[in-house]
Amino acid sequence: MSIKPKLGLFDLTMIVVSLVIGMGIFRTPVEVANKAQLPEIFFVAWIVGALISFFGALTFAEIGSRYPVAGGFYRIFSHCYHPSFAFMVNWMTVISNAASTASVAIIGAEYIQPILFPQMEPTAAIRIITLSAMVILYGINMAGIKMSARMLNVLMIIKISLIVLLIVAIVAAPEPVDAPAELTPLTTTDWLKAFWLCFVPVFFTYGGYQQTMNFGSDIPNAARTMPRAIFYGIAIILSLYLLVNFSYFKVLGFEGLKNSTTLAADVARVLLGDYAFKVVAVIMFLSVMAYVNASIMSNPRVYYAMAEDKVLPPVFKKVNSKTQVQEFAVSVFVGFIVLTLFFSASFTQVLSYVMFFDSISLVTASAAIFILRHRAKKQGDPVGIYKMIGYPWMPTLFIVVYTLVNISVLVSNPQASLIGFVLFLSGYPLYRILVKLIN
Repeated sequence: MSIKPKLGLFDLTMIVVSLVIGMGIFRTPVEVANKAQLPEIFFVAWIVGALISFFGALTFAEIGSRYPVAGGFYRIFSHCYHPSFAFMVNWMTVISNAASTASVAIIGAEYIQPILFPQMEPTAAIRIITLSAMVILYGINMAGIKMSARMLNVLMIIKISLIVLLIVAIVAAPEPVDAPAELTPLTTTDWLKAFWLCFVPVFFTYGGYQQTMNFGSDIPNAARTMPRAIFYGIAIILSLYLLVNFSYFKVLGFEGLKNSTTLAADVARVLLGDYAFKVVAVIMFLSVMAYVNASIMSNPRVYYAMAEDKVLPPVFKKVNSKTQVQEFAVSVFVGFIVLTLFFSASFTQVLSYVMFFDSISLVTASAAIFILRHRAKKQGDPVGIYKMIGYPWMPTLFIVVYTLVNISVLVSNPQASLIGFVLFLSGYPLYRILVKLIN
């Protein structure tokens, strides 16, 4: 059974926003502040990161418009490069997506654990909360893609409302809770090094919009709707991120920001007291579940495309005709998440692994725009496609910056890079085995 388009522009825009606004904006500003050392570097890193991410979003908007298919983020590698390379990249990406989704779910559970199970041992309580949430979201996704999209819309409205409240704190906030610390002047070299180190957590926080390409068969008139959804979604995200970071700084002060572990709740506590801390903790948990739900919706579409290419068994592309759900594929991805719940590392460690994986996939995927444009010169452009402004300079700058970020991960965390590279290479023999068994 093939996939039928059932999502509208608003649905897809909310998916874009939810794929990007996970837990990052409520956690990574602490990482960025500690690496930046100075408020000026902190804000410049977020602004430059927003600009580069916007270039990337425009690039993927055109790619998605030119090639709107189910599992598009997988299929673009197969279409522009080779099926084996597509499998290698996405084999690695599926693992990192499951790990990062599990880690984000755990962080969300950490917010609500003191409220639900104050007397229980924290690790056990967090595991119970996380597994229970996964069971509920699994049930919602199995009920149908429209049902999961509606649930996602509700959760995203809650999440955006929380961010708006944090932004309002800019006006309501008293003076920062700490006095300005004595800052050691930085040399130009130190300034540049600090600025560059900020990019790993900054780009992790901005990433995810490229997964929108997986819904190419779920929306009518995808060539027009997909770029509009990506554009609207990324505009919302960038505006909210820049404003909420200023709110953290205004309320907590730079030193308070560097030492916070629960940013959103700490802002609420400063402004409204302990009761507000608990309310925001609950909202934070619901906000995190929006990201987890979007991840469960998106990743099985990659399995669908891989099964169409006959590098996964046909059962992975089996779609329930009534609900439009890939029941087996959804179950497998949720199974990966549950497994990694028991083995995932700390948020900071996962950050390096995910960024190494994402940098490889984003660089090669965004480079596909040059291949698609070259082919279009020979075959002619399809009717009604979106063409980005600033070609070829915008995608070129995006590719260069992400390549340098990957190099910085390689230098700063060679263990993460080695594991990522081994996983990437292991995808080739696995691809050959699967192709031989299936065909």
